[in-house]
Amino acid sequence: MKKFSYIHDFKLWEKEFDFFHSIKVRFSETDMFGHLNNTVPFVYFEEARIEFLGARGLQQEWLSKASEVIPVVADLQCDFLEQVFFGDILSIGVKVDSFARSSCDIHYKGTKQDGSVCFVGRGTLVQVSTITGKPVPFTEAAREKLLGSSKV
Repeated sequence: MKKFSYIHDFKLWEKEFDFFHSIKVRFSETDMFGHLNNTVPFVYFEEARIEFLGARGLQQEWLSKASEVIPVVADLQCDFLEQVFFGDILSIGVKVDSFARSSCDIHYKGTKQDGSVCFVGRGTLVQVSTITGKPVPFTEAAREKLLGSSKV
């Protein structure tokens, strides 16, 4: 198995996912050979992340008119393990791996129907003020929502 700087024990890392979002690879997302275009997993990460944040109750909070904070993606990366083709149905796992004061590291896992992991990724999500544009620390309640049942 290929080594990734953000995954120390792949089997343990894999078991920590408790949120999944299903996506079917569309024809428009592939090249002339039927392979998934290398930019598309970032769109899948976005879709799955939005669903994850909604399921955790944070998307609604951030979108409320009373909210003065929003999440911003500060960086994002993807590493490919297997080819993905038109028509594949993928399960995109999302989890929060670690926290800093106003940011968290979110990890992603794309799995094919046969159970094989086709790509993995990570990104930093920073909570910022809509007024100042500066980072805002997560509350303990927000941390608990983000972690869900994956870590205690």
